[in-house]
Amino acid sequence: MLAISATLAARGFDIDLTVETGETLAILGPNGAGKSTLFDVLAGLVRPDEGSARLDETVLFDLGPATGNIWTPPFSRGISLLSQQALLFPRMTVLDNVAFGPRSAGAGRQQSRHRAAVWLERVDASEFAMRKPAEISGGQAQRIAVARALAADPKLLLLDEPMAALDVTVVPALRRMFRHVLADQTTILITHDVLDAFTLADRVAVMNDGRIVEIGETREVFERPRSAFTAALVGLNLIRGTRAPHGLRTDSGLELRAVPNETIANGVVVGATIPPTAITVTATSGEDSTRDYVESTVIDLEPRGDLIRVSTGFAFADVAPAALARLDLVPGSRVWVGFESSNVSVYPL
Repeated sequence: MLAISATLAARGFDIDLTVETGETLAILGPNGAGKSTLFDVLAGLVRPDEGSARLDETVLFDLGPATGNIWTPPFSRGISLLSQQALLFPRMTVLDNVAFGPRSAGAGRQQSRHRAAVWLERVDASEFAMRKPAEISGGQAQRIAVARALAADPKLLLLDEPMAALDVTVVPALRRMFRHVLADQTTILITHDVLDAFTLADRVAVMNDGRIVEIGETREVFERPRSAFTAALVGLNLIRGTRAPHGLRTDSGLELRAVPNETIANGVVVGATIPPTAITVTATSGEDSTRDYVESTVIDLEPRGDLIRVSTGFAFADVAPAALARLDLVPGSRVWVGFESSNVSVYPL
């Protein structure tokens, strides 16, 4: 198990996190949230001002005025870090690249090469064993990098957006490979891809301004987001307010109907999500008594596949181009945003 509590005052970084043995935790957050700083601290590349971290029985660091200022160097931590770039040794064969970890740990040449061959087979790359990195593709190189990281038998694997730099055509196969090799491997994965988190992670943590703002099981976090960033990432509108008799009262004072939830008492702070495909955009409020209508202003129009995303001051909606053309919308247009109560899901924050 990994347990870390660390502070870097200069970077506004203050983290408290636990990862269970064999678990894969996905870290999401906007640029500058502190995700890379977390990896640098764990890998021993950055020294925090104070705090502690323990990985199984290894104390990674224990720093502060009342401690012994313990600092374990990077090479003794039992941690492998894999970045967006494979960074293979260009003069070594693929086999020797993968054998580098166990060889550096003191294993003999034959034993290291045997372990490398096993991992090359696990990542479906045995055929490249005697090639040099310049002779393989980017997707193949990333498979080799994964094998090299795991051949070192790390207690913790850090994956920093390992598929971000790859062609989209090779990502699905690589994602399947990760799902196979990460079983029972304690892993932290930085990603901006919701599908990576859904496919690979047991839990998700969302970071912002150097802190974790929400954490939990992957499906729970994505279905009931607590932050605007997470809601936008999974494509949901998040509205904050308090529980009211027929739904919720938004922070701006609007009364909206929602799916009944008798387990939440009136006055409790809640969040409500609305899928953008469940929202209509019209020039008038309409006469449909089953829908709530909120007057708002168009902020932006953006293509989203076969639909157009209409962002307003209240919420965003995904609308068919034909329906949008009749409205003749531009940024600044006044519109009515409509939705049925059955599409508004309320939960406590």
